Amino acid sequence: MTHKGYEAVIGLEVHVQLSTRSKAYAGEGYGYGEAPNTQVSPVSLGLPGALPRANWGVVQAATRLGLALGCTIREYNEYARKNYFYPDLTKGYQITQHETPICNGGHVAIETSAGPKLIGLTRIHMEEDTGKSIHDLDPFHTLLDYNRAGVPLLEIVSEPDLRNGEEAYAYLNEIRQLVRYLDISDGNMEEGSLRCDVNISVRPVGREAFGTKVEVKNLNSFRHVQKAIDFEFQRQVAAVEAGEVIYQETRTFDAGKGSTSVLRIKEDANDYRYFTEPDLAPVRLTPSWIEGQRQSLPELPRARKLRYQSELGLSEYDAQLLTDDKATAAFFDAVCAAGAPAKTAANWITGPVAGWLNERASSIDRLPVSAASLAELIGLIEARTVSHSAAQQIFGRMADQPGAQPKALAEALGLIQQSDENALMAVVDSVLADWPDKVAEYQSGKKGLIGLFMGEVMKRSRGSADPKVATDLLRRRLD
Repeated sequence: MTHKGYEAVIGLEVHVQLSTRSKAYAGEGYGYGEAPNTQVSPVSLGLPGALPRANWGVVQAATRLGLALGCTIREYNEYARKNYFYPDLTKGYQITQHETPICNGGHVAIETSAGPKLIGLTRIHMEEDTGKSIHDLDPFHTLLDYNRAGVPLLEIVSEPDLRNGEEAYAYLNEIRQLVRYLDISDGNMEEGSLRCDVNISVRPVGREAFGTKVEVKNLNSFRHVQKAIDFEFQRQVAAVEAGEVIYQETRTFDAGKGSTSVLRIKEDANDYRYFTEPDLAPVRLTPSWIEGQRQSLPELPRARKLRYQSELGLSEYDAQLLTDDKATAAFFDAVCAAGAPAKTAANWITGPVAGWLNERASSIDRLPVSAASLAELIGLIEARTVSHSAAQQIFGRMADQPGAQPKALAEALGLIQQSDENALMAVVDSVLADWPDKVAEYQSGKKGLIGLFMGEVMKRSRGSADPKVATDLLRRRLD
């Protein structure tokens, strides 16, 4: 993305809300959409005398994410207090990490229209979320919901390696896919489980020095991130061209207008008065424990995609579709393990299965057809026991009757494919006898009419005719 000789320099700060059963430093749980202020405790409300206790699950999730992204894992970790005063932060400070982030370095590999690219990471650190200020329910007051206060977060800070909204979109998609594969977060931006702040500046193409950085806060969709980047880049270029000063500030994005506006002048680190958290002991991780976490990582999406291409012979497109979702990839593996050819299994999962799920706004873990049953159905197609169109009818019945066997359904519905030439020849002869004018047209050169005859054969056989045998018989009679 360049304009008038300028380019964008972009870094992202992504906050991942973890799916631990309890909060970062308190014992109560958290669930999205619960009644306000029902998931709180003296610790998360910051009441006098209430002391935090570190959640080991947060440390484990941070370590696993860092290992998956090629980070260096810090063995000695301290917590810090970040002091600031908002109504939704009852303690007046946030427990986070400052000088000892648990993960350093690493990268996120993305695919762009210009090819693959590595986006460097600065750090990943553990912290807690704040409560939520609600401004649109009461015309006279701001309402405060502290349910979210203390929910564990991992903040992923990238290097300023991104150059446009497309790359930012791809980066966020990789992060969301990875945290879902690791089972550490659901990654739902619409529920606040994945939130993004954009840091963007502009500079003349070819210059190494950065311009003044502007932050756009709390973007809650991939498209909003793209649109905020596009608007802010154009705004900053216009300001530089007009000789205006760009200030280091925090801005908000108005999705309706597609524009950003100033929230406040950006704070520097010293404004937060960081110091070591006195109520939490440091956490020390042993090399053997870190290595154990590395060994327990699942197959990651990028490795899985490459395996599908190199070992199973799938196209990049099919491999991408199947690995986008961990549950879908696991279901595909199970179908293949039950004996279905990889390409056919991929076609079914990305075709009829995906269509059935989309119509019901459902997910594959709620599919009432087991992987073994789908593999058995595919086996009937491969053996030419049923046709592909008949198999789709059978699949619909299997979804309506969980546990029903494909072959039994095919027999009950009269969908067993007819390959007996004598029986099919009688159907072929009856079709040709009823369409003598079309037969004459075919024999005079209109070979495309074979489709009409085949349609009639399939109709009269109730879809049970073997298409290959029927086509051969038709050509034999006609030619």
